[in-house]
Amino acid sequence: MSYGLLKGKKGIIFGALNEQSIAWKVAERCHEEGAEFILSNAPIAMRMGELNALAEKTGSEVIGADATSIEDLEKLFDAAIAKYGKIDFILHSIGMSVNVRKGKHYTDMNYDWLEKGWDVSAVSFHKVMRVAWEKDCVNEWGSILALTYIAAQRTFPDYNDMADNKAYLESITRSFGNYWGERKVRVNTISQSPTPTTAGSGVKGFGGFLGYAEDMSPLGNATALDCANYCVSMFSDLTRKVTMQNLFHDGGFSNTGVTQKVIDKYDVKE
Repeated sequence: MSYGLLKGKKGIIFGALNEQSIAWKVAERCHEEGAEFILSNAPIAMRMGELNALAEKTGSEVIGADATSIEDLEKLFDAAIAKYGKIDFILHSIGMSVNVRKGKHYTDMNYDWLEKGWDVSAVSFHKVMRVAWEKDCVNEWGSILALTYIAAQRTFPDYNDMADNKAYLESITRSFGNYWGERKVRVNTISQSPTPTTAGSGVKGFGGFLGYAEDMSPLGNATALDCANYCVSMFSDLTRKVTMQNLFHDGGFSNTGVTQKVIDKYDVKE
């Protein structure tokens, strides 16, 4: 069901790869709610993914950009300005750890790989906002979002340096969000339930993460579509005074000590 919440709004969505991507679902929902946007991803991800199909479905333009490259981002934002003038929303749905991909344990991580993952997963958010800031291309009451995970606050085995990346991403949100407030633009992160995306499924033991979170969440895990709906609400005019927040979207997992379902699994009667 469409409510027209984003009618007339323009934006940029980073990170859609395939139909499992949260950014893909966000793009579909933004389109249904009346928004227009540019889809962007790194060139290598565009070759691996199916972005053209999403662009056709949503009537969007695809512009490749490495979000760690200021030069690429400047070209992307210049194209957005030429197309729309100022924009109203940005989604940063980008994350990658070489250490995770290559199975390097946290206690023995490769620091060159750490730097690469940190740049892609966290510093790129600062770069995106810096370029948008310098070009002054976000309308008043615009909304900038990044996706994160509760591993920034809690320990999850094998989430590895991605936990550190997410913690830094959330800190950038608060720090840069303070300055964006001067321009009446809000900046937030959404801490999503574990979601079976291409990136998430690459984490060792992900199936265990997923099942445990489901059992520990009173409402169950939030799906990619649920997250897309939440992003729509954060891009809309209904959330104008929400900024510098890490918003848990996880079915109650973040505030749950234990559930009866988990107790029952361990309360073995002799």
